[in-house]
Amino acid sequence: MLDLETAKKILDTALAHAVAHKFKPMAIVVLDARGALKAFVAQDGTSLKRGEIAIGKAHGALAMGLGTRALMKRAEQQPFFIAAATEAVGGSLIPVPGGVLIKSAGAVIGAIGLSGDTSDNDEAAAFAAIAAAGLEADGG
Repeated sequence: MLDLETAKKILDTALAHAVAHKFKPMAIVVLDARGALKAFVAQDGTSLKRGEIAIGKAHGALAMGLGTRALMKRAEQQPFFIAAATEAVGGSLIPVPGGVLIKSAGAVIGAIGLSGDTSDNDEAAAFAAIAAAGLEADGG
């Protein structure tokens, strides 16, 4: 189970990573394994829909059981499947890096989604934050 204290630690560490590396303003979301919102932040200066994109990355990873890097590869190979899956989950699936599953002892306990900088930088902040919490990151 992903408790609130751990979710906040992951969020705070991801934000600190983004600030330390001078990333563009970020929106960061942490969801538990059932997709419920545990923590969210949007830095000053984020564009209007960054939060929704961050949620779509995290939610898509949970919905498909794959980090969004794997979903991006699948979208390149099977665009119709990813389009249909996006529709099936109500549009909340963003298949680019930055949506990372959070695991404990191999079991999915949640996901983090970040949006604001490059997808690779979004993902790097997620990996750093999950590792700092002593958990496993699966970006695909």
